Amino acid sequence: MSLPDRYCVIGNPIAHSRSPRIHTLFAQLTGQALVYEAELVALDGFDAAVQQLVQAGTRGMNVTVPFKLEAAGLADSCSDRVQRAGAANTLVVGADGRIHADNTDGLGLVADIVRNAGVPLAGQRVLLLGAGGAAAGALAPLIAEAPALLVVCNRTHAKAQHLVDLHADLVQGASTQLQAMEADALAGPFDVVINATASSLQGAAIPVPGALLRPDALAYDTMYGPAAEPFLQWARQHGATGRDGLGMLVEQAAEAFALWRGVRPPSQPVLAQLRSELAAH
Repeated sequence: MSLPDRYCVIGNPIAHSRSPRIHTLFAQLTGQALVYEAELVALDGFDAAVQQLVQAGTRGMNVTVPFKLEAAGLADSCSDRVQRAGAANTLVVGADGRIHADNTDGLGLVADIVRNAGVPLAGQRVLLLGAGGAAAGALAPLIAEAPALLVVCNRTHAKAQHLVDLHADLVQGASTQLQAMEADALAGPFDVVINATASSLQGAAIPVPGALLRPDALAYDTMYGPAAEPFLQWARQHGATGRDGLGMLVEQAAEAFALWRGVRPPSQPVLAQLRSELAAH
């Protein structure tokens, strides 16, 4: 009898990760035989750890902070999303040991907004806060939803502009207007505001005024749990609907699972289970 295939999430820190719980539930729901564990990797030991895991027979890995840029660089091949974002959160190990990198973060974000929250992005005015790895991974999937306007705003404007330039060809001939803007130049209202900055983790002030939110706008934080609460509270104070990134976490994991196993697991029961478990703590 063969052993179940092995998968893992690698990061530093990693003890907080809910990925093992998510993928274990996915495996149960789809009847897939696999083992999924969390691996703490030294900050200077990412490449060596990945090679060791591959040699040990690991079939795939999720990659979290702070290794997403390194993951894109060590892969033998990568998706268009990784090439544009410069970051990868999913590694697929072939039978020959070659590593393919993909980025499912943006797909997970869009799936949670459009499918789970029921908020269409087509024809909407969307503001994306941040230009780091989370924002970079989100931009191409957001553009694919054909919003009327998609603005990237970052504390360092040049970084936002660089991200927009990398994706400019995706809006050529399309109805979407893609711009990089500084916070004091923003003109609302926006239908959807996505916080992909580290402000939630750092306890920093929300980087834009509440007046930019349309009444009943969706204000989405890519963090979840206590880290997302300041942004969600800010959203509610300005008449917006707040949503955290737990659904994004589950949906990006479902995309990774599908890449590894060829089966897309049902995300709704897993999201409901995690919400229940979070509320109980």
